Amino acid sequence: MGRVKYHRFPGDTIVVPMLIGVVLNSLVPGALRVGGFFTSMVTGTGALVGVFLLFLGGSIDIRSTPKALKTGAVIITVKVAMSVLLGLGVAFFLQDDFLGLSSLAIISAVSVANNALYSGITAQYGTDPEKGAVAVTSLSVGPTVTMIALSSAGLASISVWAIVGSVLPLLLGILLGNLSPWFKQTLSAGVTPCILVVGFALGCNMSVQELFRGGLSGILLGVITVFGVGAVTILADKLTGGTGVAGAAISSTAASGVSNPGALAAVDPAYAAIAPIATAQVAASVLVSSFLTPVLTSLVVKRREGRSKAGGIGGKDPEVA
Repeated sequence: MGRVKYHRFPGDTIVVPMLIGVVLNSLVPGALRVGGFFTSMVTGTGALVGVFLLFLGGSIDIRSTPKALKTGAVIITVKVAMSVLLGLGVAFFLQDDFLGLSSLAIISAVSVANNALYSGITAQYGTDPEKGAVAVTSLSVGPTVTMIALSSAGLASISVWAIVGSVLPLLLGILLGNLSPWFKQTLSAGVTPCILVVGFALGCNMSVQELFRGGLSGILLGVITVFGVGAVTILADKLTGGTGVAGAAISSTAASGVSNPGALAAVDPAYAAIAPIATAQVAASVLVSSFLTPVLTSLVVKRREGRSKAGGIGGKDPEVA
């Protein structure tokens, strides 16, 4: 029996299992409620996200050079700040609806970045400090930013302890991973498998109709994340002495962001109604930004190289003209 050929694409580790879950929930929803461990898995999203954050924390190396720390701090701080400004702006001035996008979807998608994609891009285009900045950008994961932003603005009813509890698995993973090489290796190995399971569980709580409802607005969310917020992170990167490559490479939505709406709904039932749509929109943003972020970065690199060549005209290399 021949094997099925599978061609990978950015974000597939969470998108593919999520789509499988969506199909099952749409066609045979009763099969997901048979009981036992299977039902516990597809309905236990909160526990799964907690385990995912523990594993992810174990993969984060907090050691880096000062220049890398500065670069990482600048781009991720600006990205998070933009997510909050845009999200709260939509909530307060547009009745929480910008072309179908809610503050929950916007903050969930914009505040987190695909650090694997960032590492791949900077490995090709970036300097050593830009490559090392991932140690800082990796800290912005999970639903914590979304929870704090919406709760502080009075848009969600979340206790301080719920917020603390949401970040504890990540902090515990970071602590264990940086104290012991064995813990780091063991926990890091669980990140991808855990993403697969989380994606499947999320899909099992969505339907095809909800996924299509998030389609066009989700694509818009991805475009805003890359080109809208990306323009600001690039500018901030350049103003602080960077090349703009790091600012462009961080302009994506992390696959982990797909779990943010559901995590918020778990601690504030008021978001239960819009969480599935927001989840679909964030998933679309993951896909769109995974393809557009490398394009944006290549444009930044080409522009920089063009200026470098232009600087040589009339100087040492007149043949360039």
